[in-house]
Amino acid sequence: MSAERRSRATEAFFGRRRGKGLRPLQAAALEGSLPRYKIELSAPPPARLETMFGTAVHSVRLEIGFGGGEHLLSEARCHSSTGFIGVEPFVNGMAKLMLALADEPMGNIRVHDDDATQLLDWLPDGSLSGIDLLYPDPWPKKRHWKRRFVGRVNLDRFARVLKPGGLFRFASDIDTYINWTLLHCRAHEAFAWQAHWSGDWHQPYEGWPGTRYEAKAIREGRPPAYLTFVRK
Repeated sequence: MSAERRSRATEAFFGRRRGKGLRPLQAAALEGSLPRYKIELSAPPPARLETMFGTAVHSVRLEIGFGGGEHLLSEARCHSSTGFIGVEPFVNGMAKLMLALADEPMGNIRVHDDDATQLLDWLPDGSLSGIDLLYPDPWPKKRHWKRRFVGRVNLDRFARVLKPGGLFRFASDIDTYINWTLLHCRAHEAFAWQAHWSGDWHQPYEGWPGTRYEAKAIREGRPPAYLTFVRK
């Protein structure tokens, strides 16, 4: 990877990488299971991403910032013939997923434990059927809005790796970030918002398992929005 490419690849990451210390079982799961699931970006990507998985899959989806992995695991269980790539640079979140996978190994999951833009720049053109960005860091202070993951540069990345008809799904409980995402996606020629009636973007996605963060937001009076954009 060239110096220019490395510079572009890390331009959007501002989040924490570590929180409180890992419990012994989490640490053991991280050490024992991560090498099995981790994607090594030092090698060129395969011509077909589907061949990266330990089971036969017919399409591949990406989840950026999977937290503790609740949604990623639920989707992988429900769609066993789809391959899922999960990105989470926060060590504690990756440890939770690895602990779950130590108890329930899943051949249709692979992970990346660093900046999502590194992975996006590594992926082949038109290789994904979907991208999920669920409850990303909202960077609520206006002076930090430029740090938000949704922006022209990353939407260009999404457009390159998504197949025509592929979906970009975005969920948040922060109204300024919801509006921000709508404006940026409407301004991008590759994406069209899929809203069929005035309230459908307040309805969770089909099969949505919910998250602890979402439940807290609802209790505190912040209704979530579930936006879907199609790659033209």
